[in-house]
Amino acid sequence: MNYKVAIIGFGYWGPKLTRNFHNSKNFEITYIIDNQRKNLNKAKLEYPFAKIANNYKIIKCKNIDLVVISTPTITHFKLAEYFLKKTNVLIEKPLVLNSEQVKKLEKIAKRYKNSIFVDYPFIFSGSINYLKKITKNKKFGKLVHFESFREQAPVRNDADVVWDLGVHDVSILQYLFNSKPLKITSTKFKTSKNKLIDTAYINMKYSNNINVFIKDSWISPIKIRKIVLKFQKAIIICDENEPIYKIKIYTKKKGNNLLYNVEIPDIDLSEPLFNLVEYIAKSLKKNTNIIFDNSFNLKITKVLEKI
Repeated sequence: MNYKVAIIGFGYWGPKLTRNFHNSKNFEITYIIDNQRKNLNKAKLEYPFAKIANNYKIIKCKNIDLVVISTPTITHFKLAEYFLKKTNVLIEKPLVLNSEQVKKLEKIAKRYKNSIFVDYPFIFSGSINYLKKITKNKKFGKLVHFESFREQAPVRNDADVVWDLGVHDVSILQYLFNSKPLKITSTKFKTSKNKLIDTAYINMKYSNNINVFIKDSWISPIKIRKIVLKFQKAIIICDENEPIYKIKIYTKKKGNNLLYNVEIPDIDLSEPLFNLVEYIAKSLKKNTNIIFDNSFNLKITKVLEKI
């Protein structure tokens, strides 16, 4: 069965989502909506079989299984509220900018028996799922320290750097630990003439004395996407910029604290967005939503609010 999809927003991220839905055997692109002519022209050229328009209200939801919202954050709540009464919805991160709106959307979804999916891409990556397995089975002992560095990204005017880049870290931590931080402190800056905060340093403490340090910044000459996990018996470095060898495991050599053995494990290198698309297909088929049930979105939003 092919599920029919409507895409709203074909600017920066929308084309990436559209490509992955198009590449899946489980979905069919039916509508592409955008309010800019150049984006509509591009969509028409790349997906001539889809209906192209500038008004989302032309979408006939009785024939649509999923609406994908990839628009400025300020529009997410209004669009999600409208479509959740009719069908399932996938929303680009951040979902919204406050927990009260998350609660309202969850309530609507439950009432109309539809699902909310959110594009937290890294929780669908092979590297993060490998880290989840290692953290759970304690192969290298207890995790004691978690560091994350995300630098360089397009400057936004609809959500600051915490909601833009920090949401990745918070969603990963919620996915790995399935718990909320016990303590949060942060320092945030405007390092250039941006309207919103463009740099943030975040410290959090989780149960079992797990310390977390996060640096997020839009302003950087190089793109950094690196996570460091320090276990009792190993240090694991995850670099999402690496095309193949994204995970490296360092264990100390006997008799020398400065020398390490290095292991490179096999991981799933599938595109995270494609894994998200396949997760949605499976969820629609089985009428489940394992990851996003149990207030996953609300827990993430509450942590972002506190930061």
